Amino acid sequence: MSNLKQAIKQNYVKCAKSPSYFINEFCTIQHPQRGKIKFKLYPYQYDVLNEFEKHDYNVVLKSRQLGISTLSAAYALWMMLFHNDKNILCIATSKDTAKNLVTKVRIMYEGLPNWLKTAIVENNKLSLIFKNGSQIKAIASNESAGRSEALSLLILDEAAFIDKIDIIWTAAQQTLATGGRCIGISTPNGVGNWFHKTWMDAKDGTNKFNTIKLHWTDHPERDQSWRDEQNKILGPSKAAQECDADFLSSGRSVVDPLILGWYKDNVCCEPSEKSGFDRNLWIWGYPDYAKKYLVSADVARGDGTDYSTAQVFDIEEMEQVAEYKGQLGTTEFGNFLIELATKYNDALLVVENNNIGWATLQTIIDRGYENLFYQEKNHLIVDEDVQHTNRYRQIDSNKIPGFTTTMKSKPLIIAKMEEYTREKMVKIKSTRLIDELFVFIYKNSKTEALDGYNDDLVMSYSILLWIRDTAIRIQSERNEFQSSLVSSIGSLNGNSAVMTSNNVPKHNPYKIKINENEEEDLTWLLG
Repeated sequence: MSNLKQAIKQNYVKCAKSPSYFINEFCTIQHPQRGKIKFKLYPYQYDVLNEFEKHDYNVVLKSRQLGISTLSAAYALWMMLFHNDKNILCIATSKDTAKNLVTKVRIMYEGLPNWLKTAIVENNKLSLIFKNGSQIKAIASNESAGRSEALSLLILDEAAFIDKIDIIWTAAQQTLATGGRCIGISTPNGVGNWFHKTWMDAKDGTNKFNTIKLHWTDHPERDQSWRDEQNKILGPSKAAQECDADFLSSGRSVVDPLILGWYKDNVCCEPSEKSGFDRNLWIWGYPDYAKKYLVSADVARGDGTDYSTAQVFDIEEMEQVAEYKGQLGTTEFGNFLIELATKYNDALLVVENNNIGWATLQTIIDRGYENLFYQEKNHLIVDEDVQHTNRYRQIDSNKIPGFTTTMKSKPLIIAKMEEYTREKMVKIKSTRLIDELFVFIYKNSKTEALDGYNDDLVMSYSILLWIRDTAIRIQSERNEFQSSLVSSIGSLNGNSAVMTSNNVPKHNPYKIKINENEEEDLTWLLG
C-alpha cells in the first residue's frame, strides 16, 4: 500500500510540474469515430505546450483539425487542477462553440483517476467550478465579453471569426493586466482584421504576443494525397485557407487580397503632403490644368462611428491624386468639397445623397458650385421613393443632386469597383483605402465592412469609378446623339423625305441615321 501511495504521489508531482505529462498520460478525449480515447500528443502538440508555458501571450495561426482547441482545453484543465483560484474564460464565435470547449474539459476531468480529481461545486454546459476556487467559463462573442473579474487565462477560439473582437480585446486586456495569459487560436480569415493584425504585429515585434504557426504538414498522419483531397472537398481557395494557413488566400474579401497586396507593394506610397487643419487630406498629385479630375464624396452619418471621405482622381489616367478621411461637420465638409473640387480645375463633384448627405449637398448648392453632379430621377439606379424638397425641384424637376446608393445600385457600383481594381485599371496610392478594401467583405449576400471596421473610403472610391465609367459615358453618348440629331434635322427639306446619296428617298422620311449601326425614328417630333 505504501508503494502505491508513493507512486501516486510521484505521478501527482510530475503532473503538477508538467502539463504535457499530465495530458499525455491521463487525459481522455472524445474521438468522432473511436469514442473516448487517450489524448496522445503529437510532437507538434508538445512544442505548442512548451510555447504556452514559456510565453504569457500566444497567437496560433493554424491548419484545420490539428487539435489545438482540444489542447488548450487540456491546458486549462491542468491549470485549474494544480493551481488555486485560476479564472479561465473562453470566448468563441457562437454559444455552441463555447459550450464545446467546456465539454472537452469536462470529458477530460471525468476520465481522470480519482486521485487527480478535486471536488466540483458547479457543473453546467457553460461553466465548471472546482472547490479550490479555479473555474472555467465559456461565452459567445459580444461587446461585453471579457468585462469581468481578473482573468488567469483567456482563450480566443477561432479568433479571426469572432465578431467585434477588437472591442472585446480592448476590454479583456484590462482583465489580464494582473498577470493573466492569453491564447488566440484560428485558421486565417482574410487580412486586416484583429487576428491578422495581431499576428503581423507579433512578427514585427510590436506587441507582446508570441507567434506559433502550424501547417498541415506538421501533422504526421497527413500526406500530399490528403492535401489533394482537401482541394477537391473545399476548393483551392478554401483549402489554402484551412490547410496552408494562408492569410492572402483566405477570407471573404470582395477584392482578391493577392491583388490588394500587389497594390500595396507596387503602387501605394506616402503622400507628398498631408494637408488641411486636421492633416487628413493626403495629396499625391497637384492640379495640372491640362487634365480633368473627378471628386467623389461619402458623407458620414454623424454618429461619430464613421467618416466623411473624398477621392480625387485624374479621370483619364485613372490615377488617385488626393484623398480625405475625417469627421468634419456637414456644412464644413460641403465647404471643404467646394474648395477641393475648385482647386482641381473645377472638377465634377459627386456627393452621395443618402441620409445626412443632403445637408452637405445643400451647402454646395447654396454656394453655387456649378459643376455638381445631378442624377436623373428615372435612372435605373435612383431610388424612386427618395423625397426631394421643392428647392431641388426648382433646379430641375427631372434631376436630383448627388448620387443615390440603393439596394439596386450598390451591387452595381461594387461590381464595377471590383472589376477595375482586379484588372489593375486604377492607380491607388492610398494605404488607407487598401486597408479598408482588405476588410470589405461579402456577408449574407451583401457587401460591407468587417464588424468593427469602416468602408467609407471604399464607398467614395466605388462611386467615383461608377460615375466615371457609367454616368460620364452615358452623358457622352447622349451628347453625341444630340449632335447627330441636330445635324440630321438640318438635312431635312420641309416635309420631304431624307435623301440618300443617289437621291432615292428613304421609306420613312422621319427615320435618320444616328451612327453607322443605329437609326432614330423622329415621328415623336410631330407630337
